Amino acid sequence: MRNTLEDLYYGSISPSERQPAAKSELQGLISRAAECERELAELLNKKDCHPLHALTNAQQEINSITALENFVLGFRLGARLIMECMYEDDGHIQKPR
Repeated sequence: MRNTLEDLYYGSISPSERQPAAKSELQGLISRAAECERELAELLNKKDCHPLHALTNAQQEINSITALENFVLGFRLGARLIMECMYEDDGHIQKPR
């Protein structure tokens, strides 16, 4: 248990650095989105490309904030589950005394 706490302290735990598996559905969608962005950029001239880049940058920021919020919410849920597991005598059947 202490190893995980030490890893967290030293910054060795970084789930956001993981990459999608090479042939996963997620990797396929990422590749498809990148290809669509390239095709759109080729269709537009440099001046017209600005809204496309602004859109993709905004979407990346939205994704980053959403990932952080989901991480925090999931961590809090996990902590609540652990806390709830600590109370053994809160049900209808209790341990004998």
